[in-house]
Amino acid sequence: MYCCGATMIGAIGSLRKQTVFVHNVPLLYCPVCHEIEVHTAVKEEFDLVVQYAVEDGVKETTLREQIAPDLIEEWKEYVVSFQEGDLEPILREQIDYALDLLSASKQLSDSEWGEELKNRLKVLTSRLKRLEEQKESSI
Repeated sequence: MYCCGATMIGAIGSLRKQTVFVHNVPLLYCPVCHEIEVHTAVKEEFDLVVQYAVEDGVKETTLREQIAPDLIEEWKEYVVSFQEGDLEPILREQIDYALDLLSASKQLSDSEWGEELKNRLKVLTSRLKRLEEQKESSI
């Protein structure tokens, strides 16, 4: 899945919709523009859980009590990367994809696309640098 043109990362996380905070939600996250979407495989279930919680006045709920490994494998099929811990390998993977695309944009002489990719690379490398600095300072 794509948003601003970058590849979205899959993850399991928490998301607020209306007045309800929902945990254990399969999400798609863009490391460049920070767009977050509920994974299409559970979008209807997520909306129902939120609707029932709002009707019942519940402020916090869980999409699923336990997320089965086979469901995670199914969700992974829809995304290029799936975050299960350390973000560094995913950022490096995203940088590699952007570099490959930048090479393609040069071969196609598409300078507009090339500039978009250079901007994406700046954002990704900045995030990677911050992450590396955080790791170093916590040692």
